[in-house]
Amino acid sequence: MSLKPHILGVSLRRALIGACALPFAFSAWAQTAPAAAQQDPAARDAVTLDRIIVTAQSREQELQDVPIALQVVTDQLIDDVAAEDLGDIDSFVPGLVVNSNQPTQPSFQLRGIQTDDFGIGTDPAVGVYVDGVYAGRGGGVLLPFTDVERIEVLKGPQGTLFGRNTAAGAISIITRKPVDEFEGRARLRLGNYGKAYLEGMLNVPTGEDSAFRFNALANHSDGWVRDSVTGQDLNPEDNWATRAAFKTTFGDATHLFLSWDHEKLDQRAQVTTGIVSLPAAPGVPPLPVDETAYLDPRKIATSNDAEGSREYRRFDGVTLIVDHAFEWGSLTSTTSWRDYDSENRAVDEDGTNRRNLYVDSTNTESNHSVYQEFKFAGSTDRIDWVAGASYFQESAKQTSEVNTFTDAVDTILSNLGQAPGGLFGPISDLAGSFGIPVTLRGHRWNEAFRNTLDTKAYAVYGDVIWHVNDKFNLTLGGRFTRDEKDFTWFNSLRYAPSLDLALDQLQFLGFFDAIGLPREQFVFDVAFIDPPALLNKGIKNSASQSWNDFSPRLVADYHFDDNTMGFASLAKGYKAGGFNSLQIGSEFENEEVWNFETGIKKALPDYRLSFNASAFYYVYDNRQAVVLDMTTEIPRFVVDTSDLEAWGLDFDARWQATEGLGLDFNAEYIDSTYKEYVNPQGVDLAGEPTGTPHWSFAAGIDYLWNLGDNGDVRFVLRHAYRGKTRCNDESVSQGACGVSPALDLGEAQNLTDARIAWTSAQGRWGWAIYGNNLGDNQYINSLGTYGKTVLGTVGARITEPRTYGMEVSLKF
Repeated sequence: MSLKPHILGVSLRRALIGACALPFAFSAWAQTAPAAAQQDPAARDAVTLDRIIVTAQSREQELQDVPIALQVVTDQLIDDVAAEDLGDIDSFVPGLVVNSNQPTQPSFQLRGIQTDDFGIGTDPAVGVYVDGVYAGRGGGVLLPFTDVERIEVLKGPQGTLFGRNTAAGAISIITRKPVDEFEGRARLRLGNYGKAYLEGMLNVPTGEDSAFRFNALANHSDGWVRDSVTGQDLNPEDNWATRAAFKTTFGDATHLFLSWDHEKLDQRAQVTTGIVSLPAAPGVPPLPVDETAYLDPRKIATSNDAEGSREYRRFDGVTLIVDHAFEWGSLTSTTSWRDYDSENRAVDEDGTNRRNLYVDSTNTESNHSVYQEFKFAGSTDRIDWVAGASYFQESAKQTSEVNTFTDAVDTILSNLGQAPGGLFGPISDLAGSFGIPVTLRGHRWNEAFRNTLDTKAYAVYGDVIWHVNDKFNLTLGGRFTRDEKDFTWFNSLRYAPSLDLALDQLQFLGFFDAIGLPREQFVFDVAFIDPPALLNKGIKNSASQSWNDFSPRLVADYHFDDNTMGFASLAKGYKAGGFNSLQIGSEFENEEVWNFETGIKKALPDYRLSFNASAFYYVYDNRQAVVLDMTTEIPRFVVDTSDLEAWGLDFDARWQATEGLGLDFNAEYIDSTYKEYVNPQGVDLAGEPTGTPHWSFAAGIDYLWNLGDNGDVRFVLRHAYRGKTRCNDESVSQGACGVSPALDLGEAQNLTDARIAWTSAQGRWGWAIYGNNLGDNQYINSLGTYGKTVLGTVGARITEPRTYGMEVSLKF
């Protein structure tokens, strides 16, 4: 695939103008800054801007020397916003969106690209890596932070450096390693809604060049939603995690690092609030649903009858890294094993507490993966090079379920006109009139899709930086990957054992013969009824497919002086092909994206200021999404294919204004539209926005008061903004925006966090008070429309309200 010159010309002219204007405007401002800093060398040298070292290119480099759009989330920022996982930091990384409502089923979006699917047949478009190891799919990715040193968010495709499933970019989490000194720390965080968070670390040297490092945390919260009828807390947090790491040295040339991570999460599944007015029980809402009459879930009570609601995960992961130095360079072997089981059971989909409207969903996963990589690296006066090979194997099982009761099935049958008044209720009444004490009401009803996946991925790669001269560098890299997948589908007939027992009793009594209605009339499905599913009930289907990909990158960077670098790059990323878990026989090819980017990185040491600006343009071919098709009587999940294109700007700046005052700012502008796309409703959306907001930004200000022997006090204030969703006809049909004036779906979002902390002069003791979402802004982040056309119910999920608390900490 190649970028068409005339397309590039139109889009890049806009992007380049913006990229070039930002740095020159900033430089002009810097030159008119107060003259005092220029006239007083002592003042200049008293404060410096911290250097940030990253490994984004598989080498240790200073952030300002890396020709990639890259934002670093430091451990300080993680503390500033009391972040516990990736879902707590996305607002402060413009362009990154993490949906963490369900920790076992998160989704990631970067620069407008994400994977809209929860099935194991589809891979993510944003790769998450921990200490260089691919974290895999969603169920085992959103883990709690344990001893994180920094997070590098690489924007744009990273197919050469990171490999598969980095079409949108990569998130690289780097943890702290054991050190050669005895040290430890503990922190207790208490907050509103019953928040209690405790973590600790102990580092113990075990020899001249070896040490152990242990981490543990426990997290609990009552949750901020309470059932209006039962008084039960509906969204508590309950998880704990441990991490153990060991490092040692064999001789002068060989280093070993071994780590083990364990996490267990066990809490109630996410909450849904019904936003359709209900008539008095047992009445049902009228169809079609009046969207203009939706209720605001932030202003009404929540009642929920999801039975057995539970979100659970058990995760274990082991990583072994062995590094050996040769005269010509180094060899690094990375071996990883990851295993998890997760269950997201009885997620309420109707938002009511009525049996005749009940529907919930359950997703259960079991996943096992191994990863092996050998990486060679070296350098000379003219080149820095990296080369390697990797192998990834994954085995996964998934069960996707829809659960309801015969009462709600009656509502569905009645609403569809297939059995006015229902089937099970009237038959129960008729049996009662004959004096038969058997009822068909109130029986559980389950439908399930079961899938298995076996994946093997092989890759070889190389990346060379050629120092043409002391100012100009050329980088050429490429990665060849082969993906092999074996996939199965199994969709059985509905499972309702107590109902079948009651039917058997009626049949034994001769009831069905008496009324002339066969027993088989009561065995049918209501959820998985698309043609492939109906034709294959009880039949196991399988498919095997393989895909090859070559992802190159070409980068040119020029250092105008010691503090100014300009760069331009062309890179490809891809996401492996796969299968729709809920549509038998459906498969899709690799997705690929080509991205052109140009930018500048500038440091102004005299002003303790640095800033970076870049412009990008990408074309994304064959993007696959699994969407809910509402055109059929019973909604169904189908594969949706589209081509996208986007152009935009990224900008970030840091300024250490004085010894105590620091400021930072990050922003992204993006114009993302469909190139070619006809949605399941037959609407041609070519040229229409994909929904991604134009603007997002984050800004922070911090001030440090040095109190001498009385310690330090640090205050930080951070604000994040994400613009309004750009609606189109599909986003309205999918319930993503523009549905009802009462909801204002897709509205612009603001988040403000603050923290003030004291640390003793020796750094041993500390306390802090914090507040997150100080404006108490809550937003609707999704609608549950699965029951909309058949039950007349719609549920909404909303973001957290204001939270606050205090911390005490100890270091030794």
